[in-house]
Amino acid sequence: MMILSSSLSNRGKQSDIVASAHVVEQILERVLPRWRTEVPTDRAENVNRWCQHREAAQRADAALQRDAEVRSRLGDDAPQLSAATMHPWVWSGACSLWQSGHFREAVTAAAKKVNAETQNKVGRRDAGETALFQSVFSKDDPRPGQPRLRLRADDGSDTFRSVHRGAAAFAEGCFAGIRNPNSHEDGLPELPENEALEQLAAFSVLARWVDAATLAT
Repeated sequence: MMILSSSLSNRGKQSDIVASAHVVEQILERVLPRWRTEVPTDRAENVNRWCQHREAAQRADAALQRDAEVRSRLGDDAPQLSAATMHPWVWSGACSLWQSGHFREAVTAAAKKVNAETQNKVGRRDAGETALFQSVFSKDDPRPGQPRLRLRADDGSDTFRSVHRGAAAFAEGCFAGIRNPNSHEDGLPELPENEALEQLAAFSVLARWVDAATLAT
């Protein structure tokens, strides 16, 4: 048994506590994404290195209990969405900024990551963002230096054409409607977390399409 204490000593081997802390931190990232910045660190620095973890765990436990109670009383069974469950390209790009509360910058970083990974997949550096996705999702046959990403086999059907036309249009919307305003307009207020989550989800959809697509050269 291990007990993280608010005093100078803990019960349990230090090696066991360190190993368990990794699991605890992953749980805290899901329940309290900004726990590292919102939970005070002064006692962790001056009293016991695990004080911040202990208080964060107490807050997470209370949050989970309240959440369960609210759902049981109000009958709110709406699905829950966590940024950490989005496509790895999106979350790896956004994670650090998201956890520090920089939601608009986190979305921009995720967009850049999706763009870069798409360039990597098709082996291109001469095009990016809207131009890149219009090219890779083009219904035309691939040409030298212009490979395509196929979301389904080209059977000449209307479905094939509409799927790829829609993917190109969706990508343009993500970059023209989300990424560009976030990056190029000065003085914008910070995005509310729920709106930023919606924008991350859009890039996650695009990332999954690119990741799952077959490269045609």
